[in-house]
Parts: sequence; structure tokens; C-alpha cells
Amino acid sequence: MTAREAAAKFGVHPTTIRRLVAEPREDFLARAKARRDLAVELRAQGLKHREIAAKMDVPIGTVGRLLHEAKRAAEAQEVVERPQAS
Repeated sequence: MTAREAAAKFGVHPTTIRRLVAEPREDFLARAKARRDLAVELRAQGLKHREIAAKMDVPIGTVGRLLHEAKRAAEAQEVVERPQAS
């Protein structure tokens, strides 16, 4: 059943249905971080993007995106932790 169908059945807006069934943000972020960390770990073991994709059962492009996101997150964390020059 789609959100639109459920909304029609219960007499509410589809956005209301989406909010009710959405996973909590903290859970989503934790799951996303775990996927990025796994991709980084497999890459550190020397696996190629194709091999990582096969192990994680995701498209090769997703592996590239996960590794890119992990790199950006690490760079952002480095900037936050870097002491500021006076």
C-alpha cells in the first residue's frame, strides 16, 4: 500500500502517513554510518569497488558514494578537531 492509498483510506495527507511510518532519524544515521564504515573497512583490506559491491550487495556506484561520504565526514571531523590558530 502506498502512502497515497493509505492517506485516502484514513482521510489524511500522504505526508502524515510518511511521517508515521518513517524510521527515527537517529536509527537511520546510525545505519548509514555503519554502511559507510563497512565500505571503508573493506577498501582498507584492499578490495576493489566491484568486490565491495558484491560483498555488500549494492551497486558499484553506491560503493563510490559511500566511500566519498566517509571521506567528507572524516575531513569535516578533522576541521572540527583542529585547533584554531590565534
